[in-house]
This record gives sequence, structure tokens and C-alpha cells, in this order.
Amino acid sequence: MDLRHNTILITGGTSGFGYEFAARLLELGNTVLITGRNQAKLDDTKRRLPRVHTFQSDVSDPQAIQHLYQQVVSQFPALNILINNAGEMRKLNLQDPTLDLLDLTREVEINLSGPIRMVQQFLPHLKTQQTAAILNVTSGLALTPFPLAPIYGGTKAGLRAYTKALRVQLQPTQVKVFELVAPAAKTPLADPFAGVMDESMLMDPGKLIAQAIEGLQQDRLEIYPGLSRVMRYMSRLAPGVLLKQMSKGVIEAFAQPQGNVSAR
Repeated sequence: MDLRHNTILITGGTSGFGYEFAARLLELGNTVLITGRNQAKLDDTKRRLPRVHTFQSDVSDPQAIQHLYQQVVSQFPALNILINNAGEMRKLNLQDPTLDLLDLTREVEINLSGPIRMVQQFLPHLKTQQTAAILNVTSGLALTPFPLAPIYGGTKAGLRAYTKALRVQLQPTQVKVFELVAPAAKTPLADPFAGVMDESMLMDPGKLIAQAIEGLQQDRLEIYPGLSRVMRYMSRLAPGVLLKQMSKGVIEAFAQPQGNVSAR
């Protein structure tokens, strides 16, 4: 698809993939809107990217999504691309008896329910545009579990399945549905896993998003940058070997007293 002169909404746009998407899509001549929960981070992003438009919003809150929709379509009626990027990844020991039952599914609300609700809210508007697209950012961890982040992988696998179903249902429309299967990258999302992930295997987010944009321009509905391409084939040919590799160091990691939450 043509990635010039669009109006694009990116959730979680203050850091990581969202920020890189915003910067590169602005360079291509698009109108770019970003969301984030933290107003200070939105203000900082606005200073670094003066042409970006910011909205404080939380994808885990259905009422916030409704309010965001009202703001966006009234101010930017030409909106034609939605990028569901916001996400949270937590290191969780499922044997921890202190885990709160409500907090336990927070990643589900952000990573899975959030994109589903965003699509449901914005889809009628997107269908009014001559050309439109939805990009859901999943993960290589949708292809195989990462036992250190069990809920995260589950949400991304769910989002991948939802994206495939959505694509089929929207075939009769002009709305294209893309999936970015992102590998581990040098973003804040990986911070809680320092010492567990091999830093040399983390992809530069700028290079990752450059490949994502190239994939969108070439109408590749599923985009596999970097190591996610390898994981795609390994998950089919040797899933047990891949899971064994992803399971290394789990017991040792839970013995390390360090932060366990990161978001984008």
C-alpha cells in the first residue's frame, strides 16, 4: 500500500516500536497521531517529533477508547490506518501465591482486549475511507511460548489468531489487515529480561520498523523481520527444540530480584 499522505493512529507511540513508526511515517509525509498513558512521555515525544499529534489514552479502558474515537474522528476525519502497537510484557512466576487475580490478567486487557476493542470502535470509520488498513503488532512469542513471560505469549498468540480471522472477514472490504510478527528488540519491553535474553540477538528497533514499513508497502499481510522469520520455520519444523531453547534459564531467572514489568 502507499504509505504517503495517510492519517495514521498508533497506540503506544512514546517509545520503542511506536516511536519508530511515528518518526518514519512522518518522514514519508503522513499525518501521525499517537496515544500513550503517560502525559509527560507524550509531551517529550511531541518535543522530539513536533509534527506528531498526541492523545492521552489507555487501551485497557473501554471508556477511554470511546473517548479517543470521538476526539480523533472529529479532529482527523481522514484517519485511514490504525496501528495497534501498545503492549506490556511481564516476567511472572505462576507459582507465586501472592499474584493478584485481577492484576494477573492486566496483559490480557492491554495486549489482547485492547486491540480487539480498538478495531471494533474504529472499523466503521475505516470502512468509509477509500483505502484503509489495520496493523496489529504481535510477536515471535506468538509462535512459541516464552516461559518467563507466560501471559504475554498467550496474548500475542491470541492476537495473531484474531488478526487472521479479522482478515478473512474483511476480505470483501477495502480494509487491509496486516500483522507484524516482531522479534525481540532493543526496546524498554526487553528491560525486565536483561541477563536472560542474549543482547546480541536483540534487533535494532529502527531496522525492524524499516522492514515493517517495507512489508506494508509491498502488501505483505504477515511481516516477519529478523529472527521472527527463523522462529516461524522452527515452530513448524522443530517446535520442541524451539521451546527448549526459549525455556533456558527460567528457574535461575526467577531467583533474581529485579523488575518484572515493561510497557510500550
